[in-house]
Amino acid sequence: MSSSVLKITDLHAGVDSREILRGINLEVRSGEIHAVMGPNGSGKSTLAHVLMGRPGYEVTGGSVTLDGVELLGLEPFARAQAGLFLTFQYPIEVPGVPLASALAEALVAAGRTAQAEPGQLSATLSKEAAELGISPEILARPMNVDLSGGEAKRNETLQLAILRPRVAILDELDSGLDVDALGKVARRIERATREGDPPLGVIAITHYRRLLAELPAQYVHVLSEGRIVASGGPELAEELERTGYVAYRDDAPAPEAAGGAA
Repeated sequence: MSSSVLKITDLHAGVDSREILRGINLEVRSGEIHAVMGPNGSGKSTLAHVLMGRPGYEVTGGSVTLDGVELLGLEPFARAQAGLFLTFQYPIEVPGVPLASALAEALVAAGRTAQAEPGQLSATLSKEAAELGISPEILARPMNVDLSGGEAKRNETLQLAILRPRVAILDELDSGLDVDALGKVARRIERATREGDPPLGVIAITHYRRLLAELPAQYVHVLSEGRIVASGGPELAEELERTGYVAYRDDAPAPEAAGGAA
């Protein structure tokens, strides 16, 4: 079984001449789930957008490689072809483009022509949709059109299951999903980290431990003020649930000296 690695080294990036990411270092391997947590405005969604190559962001330093291929400078479609996948915090509608047609084109572009054949793709879509609780009627619609937030999130997980990327960035996957839908989505993603060649590596961006109760992460990182300021295991997420993020902010109050103030 092969293995993949996404390596982020000293990544600096921003928008409109304002630096947001101030030296991100992170390494994600096949089968690993890394949770990136942090307060609003810490740079979590910026990290997702920069990794996927969204226009409007300026990378001012660093490197992002997937299996040795430098991704910075590549168009988003080329990053996707290299094996990177992003589930959006707010999935966008694509009127006039059936989901099956979009997936077929993506499979062909990835060299998986046999799996793009209408009969095989239809059977795979039906099987994966049933596992995620997606109705056949949704499969017939243009991509994400007139779907609720939760339906769109399940639809994106369906795309992930079909395309089998090497590394997936989940930008607040739990947003808009009820507990039952979140469980189905998390189980499908977790299964992808155990299956495939190579198995999936995951960066799960979230505010809350709720997601990690369904999608357990081996590694938890705290992103604050554009930097990863702490890393640990699941116990770090439990600590954040109790204490919040104040201790990890640059403007956190200094601890009082022993004995208290004079």
